[in-house]
Amino acid sequence: MTANRMLYLSFSLVMLAGVWLTGFGVVHWLLYVPIVFAGFAGISGFCVNLWLWKKLGFKDESACPR
Repeated sequence: MTANRMLYLSFSLVMLAGVWLTGFGVVHWLLYVPIVFAGFAGISGFCVNLWLWKKLGFKDESACPR
């Protein structure tokens, strides 16, 4: 398990906890999209959002250069 995958999983769990505290029937369905994408990225290692932005022409840069 890498740090990026743990980042996506923890983000997904915090968002899901916020939805749970608000109420599953109250929140808009669009709030589930980042939860599903981040959960998928954490489990599989493939980030759909990063892939989409790279396809649209944005560079993939590391936030912390080595």
